[in-house]
Amino acid sequence: MASSPRYGEYTNLIFHPYNIMLTLLLMGVSALFLALSGSYIYTRIQNPDIPPIKLPFLFFVNTIVLLASSYTIVMANKAYRNDDTEKYQRCLIYTFVLSLIFLVSQILAWKLLLMEIALNDQVTGSYLYIISFVHFAHVIAGLPFLFIFYWTAKKKMKKPVSVLVYFSDPEKQLKLRLLTRYWHFLDALWIYLVIFLGVSYLIS
Repeated sequence: MASSPRYGEYTNLIFHPYNIMLTLLLMGVSALFLALSGSYIYTRIQNPDIPPIKLPFLFFVNTIVLLASSYTIVMANKAYRNDDTEKYQRCLIYTFVLSLIFLVSQILAWKLLLMEIALNDQVTGSYLYIISFVHFAHVIAGLPFLFIFYWTAKKKMKKPVSVLVYFSDPEKQLKLRLLTRYWHFLDALWIYLVIFLGVSYLIS
């Protein structure tokens, strides 16, 4: 599909510095998670008597919350393209709130885990904490950018002219697309984590 003339200069720039930086970041995070996954598998093979990890049910609840946040940020992109000010701002704040819900729920999930696993007594429990915390930290890292988008939109979208200028800015569209890509990546990473640890538990 051809790019809209309004955004063509930015949407076609595969080698744009923002895109390159984000791609390198996602590659680094992916490598980190693969390394942690490999270490977990190695530990299980070397210590077959260690019981596997049973994920707290809140991990599955958090999966739904993250998927919902991905949906709302996609709707924010759609609202941006349609110049729908109210829906755009609403979807941004929904994404932000859902992300906060995920973080709070994850803290509760760790507390539930502590009731079943002594962190210092079970190596596999340590892996769960480390892997989920790395993901947790990257969600936190994305929140300031999400809030800046919302705050900027709320501040500048007050008059018809300022709304037109905002929606006509191709750089904002590019940054919103990259933020959406980052959010989808975090979702995919979390789903991988849940499936990986869930399958590991079932086949043990």
